[in-house]
Amino acid sequence: MSVTDEFLAANAQYAASFTKGDLPMPPGRRTAVLVCMDARIDPAKALGLEEGDAHVIRNAGGRASDDAIRSLVISYTLLGTREFVVIHHTDCGMLTFTNEQLRDQLKRDLGADASAIDFLPFSDVDESVRRDVATIRSSPLIPQDIPVRGFVCDVRSGQLREVA
Repeated sequence: MSVTDEFLAANAQYAASFTKGDLPMPPGRRTAVLVCMDARIDPAKALGLEEGDAHVIRNAGGRASDDAIRSLVISYTLLGTREFVVIHHTDCGMLTFTNEQLRDQLKRDLGADASAIDFLPFSDVDESVRRDVATIRSSPLIPQDIPVRGFVCDVRSGQLREVA
């Protein structure tokens, strides 16, 4: 049985007792969370979220990439979120490479030219949070009065620490 088959079996059990199909589209807590895709972080458990509470946007590093900004804009403009939270974490894979290293590996492994892609690696997790909060706050597509707060999650303890 493949992992996908295991997912489908788990989904069948989940769907059999699912009772939240009438939740409204806008998130009940009017918040969007941008967080790293790292499998060690479960945003729902870490933040006390239930289905329907918040939009959770995940990508490598929890970075405020163009696509993440697109999702935040849709969340705010069309679905009523009024607060954004950015969460990066300790021991992040984005700390382990540079753009050039990944581009070189893709060239070696696949013969692919990834020179136009910024993979958004970083060398300082607190600074990456500050930059992403600043990127969101400076977007002309996001109102200046929307709160944007940034945090680092310690993957060893699960504790969030706010980045000033």
